[in-house]
Amino acid sequence: MRLDSVRGNTQRLDGGAMFGNVPRAMWQRWAPPDDLNRILLACRCLLVRDDRGRTILFEAGIGAFFEPKLRDRFGVVEPEHVLLRSLADLGVRPDDIDIVVLSHLHFDHAGGLLTAWSEGQAPALVFPRASYVVGEDAWQRALHPHARDRASFIPGLTDLILATGRLERVRGETSELLGPGYTFTVSNGHTPGLLLARIDTPHGPITFMGDLVPGVPWVHLPITMGYDRYPELLIDEKEALLARILADDGTVFFTHDPNVAASKLTRDTNGKFTATSPVAELHWV
Repeated sequence: MRLDSVRGNTQRLDGGAMFGNVPRAMWQRWAPPDDLNRILLACRCLLVRDDRGRTILFEAGIGAFFEPKLRDRFGVVEPEHVLLRSLADLGVRPDDIDIVVLSHLHFDHAGGLLTAWSEGQAPALVFPRASYVVGEDAWQRALHPHARDRASFIPGLTDLILATGRLERVRGETSELLGPGYTFTVSNGHTPGLLLARIDTPHGPITFMGDLVPGVPWVHLPITMGYDRYPELLIDEKEALLARILADDGTVFFTHDPNVAASKLTRDTNGKFTATSPVAELHWV
């Protein structure tokens, strides 16, 4: 079994939105903003080549599907599809991907499923053989978004995925397609039906934290994003999951932290969680 962190396109988003009700005087120490008040964010994926000979990609990042005007609006840094280049560096071609697991369908987590923008060309899926695992509630949210988050979804993406005939919509903590060794925690604080995947490995369990804990600063329980649907619920969900990971001596995997791919956890006598033993890239063999 081999696990690798995989870089996708990077993004710059408003720091105030990313840190919710945290004052700028605090968050700018953790994530220095540019002159437009934006902070740098990774769109990191996790590649698993498991002991059943399967190549599984956890998320796809934001990709490069936006036309130039929207790419600038949403702060996507690179015009090329960085994820495909990063996979190639690991010896993985698009048609090697057997399964793509999506925590949810917001564009910064699912946009990398699509080809890079080209004028006059309709977007297409880039992983021709892949099956897709998505939570049922997250799928329904993409089909029927609220006005508050409608702009977070990619028009037509669900149709493209559905047309493959290779979609599993998960309704619980396990996936028939993934099988043993892969389980989910379902979270609703950020968006309905967020799937947080736990993978059992020879190094111990690792949990893909998605937008429940997008990076190191958000490990601290009170820190939430302005994009979160129910911040108080998210904090309760975060505490329960981090406590379980700590009890299992697990590892947390961050999708949006620009500097840290994964870490361990500690908790002090006041109940504060801290990320420890951070690594910039994850490569487990």
